[in-house]
Amino acid sequence: MSEAVIIVPIILGILFVALPWLIFHYVTKWKQSKTLTVEDEGLLDDLHALARRLDERMHSIERIIAADNPDWRHEQRLLERERELQDSIGRLDIDRSEKIHRL
Repeated sequence: MSEAVIIVPIILGILFVALPWLIFHYVTKWKQSKTLTVEDEGLLDDLHALARRLDERMHSIERIIAADNPDWRHEQRLLERERELQDSIGRLDIDRSEKIHRL
């Protein structure tokens, strides 16, 4: 009987004080981390500007290459298709070997 007098308030304290405090604590932390800080916004702006500059450079390089070699895009597409086929064949070989090992 004396043990129940001690255990019941402890369990009730855990259920009605500690557990809600823990939940609200982490909900507050989650809400705080969900927002962007000023530093994060600055970093995103810098990255966006960098991406724009790199995109402009790529377009300039593509124009220069197209002026030198008009068929370069066609050659590039053929190389990309060849790589995709090789990747597909490699995946098929891996899938096939996995099936053989399962048997």
